[in-house]
Amino acid sequence: MAPSQHQRSRASRQLTLDDARKPSGRGGWRPGAGRPRGRKTVSHDAREPFAARHPLHVTLRIKAGVQSLRRGKVCAAVRAALTAGGHKATFRVVEFNVLRNHLHLLVEAEGPAALARGMQGLSVRLARRINRLLGRTGSLFAVRYHARALRTPREVRNALRYVLLNARHHAAQHGRQLARDWIDPYSSAPWFDGFHISPRSRRLMCGQDWLTSLQRQPRPTAAPRTWLLATGWRRHGLLLPTEVPGRAR
Repeated sequence: MAPSQHQRSRASRQLTLDDARKPSGRGGWRPGAGRPRGRKTVSHDAREPFAARHPLHVTLRIKAGVQSLRRGKVCAAVRAALTAGGHKATFRVVEFNVLRNHLHLLVEAEGPAALARGMQGLSVRLARRINRLLGRTGSLFAVRYHARALRTPREVRNALRYVLLNARHHAAQHGRQLARDWIDPYSSAPWFDGFHISPRSRRLMCGQDWLTSLQRQPRPTAAPRTWLLATGWRRHGLLLPTEVPGRAR
């Protein structure tokens, strides 16, 4: 007896053994199975390859509509997150700067996988602390972090200048000039030992003797272990607090 039209239609929809061996890309073997992929905020992909001896300049951008991060309590939360998650054997945050809607970090990592894991953990800690402080929920970071390997002493010095003295860069863009002995209280500059002249404390938004007060606290960042970030960059001269960084590459 010939199969009916209903039986032929049912048979045509059945998966063959070959079909079952071909993954659809997510969640299972049938087409469309599993949860659709959402947009990642922190990359787990290996970007440009880099060696453990090369520090990296990492930028983390915040979602639009979030209040400015450049405030004392927010920066204190960032320092706490760095203390908790930035001192690992395979991933270290050495310098940082908190801007209005993004963060600049100088990090050391054993490789792309260690960088991805370290940034994932750090991003979770940052989001949890900052969201709690700002009274918000949900994701904090807008896009995947951007990381650039620094392979020469000159590149490392330029990155240090850009991260630690970034406020001077933005002030110059708006036609302003900051005081000669000013350093950024929203960065790791108070603990940085590579300035040619030690900046003095001023009456700023943090109050008198804010620099001394910060320096009495434990350093929130890790000490550099790579030759480039610890010693090599100094071949091109210590940083002057008055230097105005150019644009980051």
